Amino acid sequence: MLGEEEGNMRCVAQFEVGYTGYLDHELRVTGPLPEFAREPVQLIAAYRAMASARAFDRKAINLQRTGQLGTFASCLGEEAIAVAVGLAMRPEDVLLPMYRHHGAYLSRGVRMAELLAYWGGDERGMDFQSVREDFAVAVPIATQAPHAVGVGYAFKYRKEPRVAVCLLGDGATSKGDFYEAINAAGVWELPVVFVVANNLWAISVPRTLQSRAQTLAQKAIAAGFEGEQVDGNDYIAVRDRLDQALQRARSGQGPCLIEALTYRMGDHTTADDSRRYRDAEEVEAWQRRDPLDRLRGYLLQSGAWSEADEEALQVECQEAADQAAQLYLERPLQPPASMFDYLYERLPRAYAEQRKALADPNDV
Repeated sequence: MLGEEEGNMRCVAQFEVGYTGYLDHELRVTGPLPEFAREPVQLIAAYRAMASARAFDRKAINLQRTGQLGTFASCLGEEAIAVAVGLAMRPEDVLLPMYRHHGAYLSRGVRMAELLAYWGGDERGMDFQSVREDFAVAVPIATQAPHAVGVGYAFKYRKEPRVAVCLLGDGATSKGDFYEAINAAGVWELPVVFVVANNLWAISVPRTLQSRAQTLAQKAIAAGFEGEQVDGNDYIAVRDRLDQALQRARSGQGPCLIEALTYRMGDHTTADDSRRYRDAEEVEAWQRRDPLDRLRGYLLQSGAWSEADEEALQVECQEAADQAAQLYLERPLQPPASMFDYLYERLPRAYAEQRKALADPNDV
């Protein structure tokens, strides 16, 4: 927004960025709940999905720490965002995620063992048996944003009522890929929803040093479409705003950017030690805003959940994670030559010769 009129300067445009929250960390309902949250059935399903994602996360970290899994990115503290995305999307929509939000995959029917296979270095783990068109985990920062634009363009070109949902971190909004993607999405009015999980840290760089923008949501305004903020630790708020954005995109009203405010409660990955750059007091303060604690507390407070329900759920989630780990560990390993199978449709001659040598070193 331009400043007040000064000399010959006049205000030609004004913009606002809205913020949505329904249930704060002290379990206070701050406004009328959306319809889906007025009955406990959907909230219980969401809480179960969030608990499952956390159990998976815990198991994956244990496997990595014992040398049975590769470097892994924890979703601890961001489960409300991931699960809201997974549950709000339709099966025919397409997910283009970053590397942290496993709950979105799991909520869309991807099996834990498939995700473990991928993080264990087996690309077959991304060959999902459920949502076949969802994209693979994007480890490079923001490269999935232009891909989402391509998917959204295809949907619009084919006149299909489908939406591409792109999950990003706050660090991705500083990359050129992101700016190019939102600009194209705005120009072409594509059915793409960008969900930015602003967890305040891009590896070891805090949000305050990464961008001087007052919000990350306002970056959408320059691309010509709506940007908004939401309490990313409030499942009800995230789901409500996603439902609205998906509906608009599906009906031809173009893209949206949702900045979900949350916190990365764990290390950036298992190769990181966040104690080197974050204050323990900051982490503890955000732990009191835990999205699982918040939704569980609300369900307990409303009488829709009990301590017995909680105990049974924890056992169920742990057993599911243990079973998935067993399936992953028992999966036959691929031969080393398989590393060439995921590069090209047809291998260049030099690579083909290398593959042959690796597969059969005696036949060189």
